[in-house]
Amino acid sequence: MISLEDHLRYQRSTGRKILIPYVTGGLKGWEAAVRAAAAAGADAIEIGIPFSDPVMDGPVIQEASQRALDDGATPVSILHAVPHLDVDVPLVVMCYYNTVHHPGHIRFASQLADAGVSGAIIPDLPLEESGPWCEAADARGVATVMLAAPTAPDDRLPRICARARGFVYSVGLLGVTGERTTLADTATALAARLKKVTDVPVVVGVGVSNAEQAVEACRVADGVVQGASVVRRLLEHGPDAVGEYVAEVRRALDSNR
Repeated sequence: MISLEDHLRYQRSTGRKILIPYVTGGLKGWEAAVRAAAAAGADAIEIGIPFSDPVMDGPVIQEASQRALDDGATPVSILHAVPHLDVDVPLVVMCYYNTVHHPGHIRFASQLADAGVSGAIIPDLPLEESGPWCEAADARGVATVMLAAPTAPDDRLPRICARARGFVYSVGLLGVTGERTTLADTATALAARLKKVTDVPVVVGVGVSNAEQAVEACRVADGVVQGASVVRRLLEHGPDAVGEYVAEVRRALDSNR
């Protein structure tokens, strides 16, 4: 298992901007898409565990999750596939708390560690209630990525950052995931606020929809998560299109250091 935070800190130390594509686990072609993204220059890859009520996700990822569920995807089946992906970048699971609560904190953290998953993003688990899960995850070397919202007051951000492992997920805008024509002003504003209070890598996600917007976000942030724009390509054109898109974003970030 690759240390998520050590890996991202090293990439940042070289002047590289962090690129983390999101792929819906269990969706047709997902394993090939993960491999394609890694080969195209991703620094880590977020694997979504499909859930029936994905409150943070917009129409594209909702559709992908439903297709995966209809095809029989489960948390167990996705985690069983992870060790066979054979990629050399950290893998981070994104799931909702129900997926954690059902098996229990210790068991789920152990399942992630056994699969070689380096981190977990649980968007509906608030900081104030995260202690038991974080304790179990820390004990097994699984980094819990904490989310910061644009509406968070200044005195809350240091507490979020102090608990964050791997990176701080700077939520780009209020609302659900999805592609937008422009990057929200809140994306860079929140990233700048976070950079003032933490040395943990700050990565902007939600609403970063193309290479140009990724470059714009990275003028302030250490990197970006791209979800809907990646998953749409997987839905419409298959895994090769994911690799081509990740390579396009990687070239844009590298040429704008």
